[in-house]
Amino acid sequence: MQWDVVIGLEIHVQLATRTKIFSGSSTAFGAEPNTQANAVDLAMPGTLPVPNEQAFRYAVMFGLAIDADIGRRSVFERKNYFYPDLPKGYQTTQLEQPIVGPGHVDIDLADGSSKRIRIHHAHLEEDAGKSLHEDFHGMSGIDLNRAGTPLIEVVTEPDMRSAEEAVAFAKKLHSLVTSLGICDGDMSQGSMRFDVNISLKPKGQEAFGTRTETKNLNSFRFMEQAIAHEVERQMDILEDGGVIVQETRLYNGDRDESRSMRTKEEANDYRYFPCPDLLPVEIDDTFIDDCRSRLPELPDARKARFKEQYGLNDYDAGLLGGDASLATFFEEAVSHSKDAKLTANWVQGELSARLNAEDRLISDSPISGAQLGDLIVRIADDSISSAGAKKVFDALWTGEGDNVDAIIEARGLKQVSDTGALEAMVDEVLAGMPEQIAQYKEADEKKRKKMMGGFMGPLMKASKGQGNPKLFTEILKKKLDS
Repeated sequence: MQWDVVIGLEIHVQLATRTKIFSGSSTAFGAEPNTQANAVDLAMPGTLPVPNEQAFRYAVMFGLAIDADIGRRSVFERKNYFYPDLPKGYQTTQLEQPIVGPGHVDIDLADGSSKRIRIHHAHLEEDAGKSLHEDFHGMSGIDLNRAGTPLIEVVTEPDMRSAEEAVAFAKKLHSLVTSLGICDGDMSQGSMRFDVNISLKPKGQEAFGTRTETKNLNSFRFMEQAIAHEVERQMDILEDGGVIVQETRLYNGDRDESRSMRTKEEANDYRYFPCPDLLPVEIDDTFIDDCRSRLPELPDARKARFKEQYGLNDYDAGLLGGDASLATFFEEAVSHSKDAKLTANWVQGELSARLNAEDRLISDSPISGAQLGDLIVRIADDSISSAGAKKVFDALWTGEGDNVDAIIEARGLKQVSDTGALEAMVDEVLAGMPEQIAQYKEADEKKRKKMMGGFMGPLMKASKGQGNPKLFTEILKKKLDS
């Protein structure tokens, strides 16, 4: 049977405020457990929450960036449930009147098409604490440092029809909030967490099937795997004549397994009611205009500028323009190299491969944009070969040097481009290869191209890897064809 997959996302975005949403406790990551939760975060008797203005500013900036309606009057409710890491016994959140109303985000797909994903709303809320299950000998530890950290929860419409679309949306949202500067985007630290709602329906049927929610996915790879796993699980159940139970599930990416966490609650299970300690928050046009004035260049605008200013193709401009930190690095490198295409190749190639291999962010790169730009200058002017360039890159990366020209000089990597010297090397090498020359003379043009590598190897060896390959090829072909 053919099935349509229906996917909606709920994304928790941790706002980059210095203090919590209703208290002055720090939001800094990495502190000792339970050292950043004060009496307000724990709802101790006699304490009252005070809203953090910056959290509202960030939420409004997000709303403006997705062309959403801004809630001029937003109300906080208490969502009541018991969980060990929820110290108050309720979560302060927004339900009926959120800060951000309907909006949209446009995504680009691999086939070159684009699709608009509707945002139902985004609301402000406080985070819970964290349960720790390791190193407690069968028990759980509770760290309340995260309790009260400000979040916006972004809720999409069920507009995605594949894992590809869901991941493309998640990446676009990550690009958007990091470009805005309202979230650091570090998913390893829980700065963005994705809940994925999935259902199946017979192909062409309008009514949606019963959905499940897979919670707390903190990487794009795990999201893609979790969607594939859940689609296959539901498909097997339905095709065996079973029914899908509406439930919340947890996915283990390391083992590619999921398990039921609890049957899905409805809103009335949480006994929402307006928070008696917080008045409705009303914002005016002046506040919204101030937020609008703070909006930086957003990913779509930056992509368009990169295409026009640097002549990049759609793919390169989208990849480099989609990440604010990567875009800054690229532009610093280009300001030195003056060669946008070659710089784009190195940023997306050698640099990105090293960052990924060592699980580093671009902000942690041992090589600066200026250094990479200087290296590309020496590649472009034929001072070094591509092999030599990688050796210089290695030295910069490992801290064995910080100046491109000094590394080239110290390691003897300067490429030989003297045509007289190269021609003498070609004559010397060819003198010892009469059989290969005879085979080359008898070969057709297609085979001759393949045979060129057999001559280039000895030439590069003779020049100790410093001969200019392009000039070597020109001289070699001229002599062999004569």
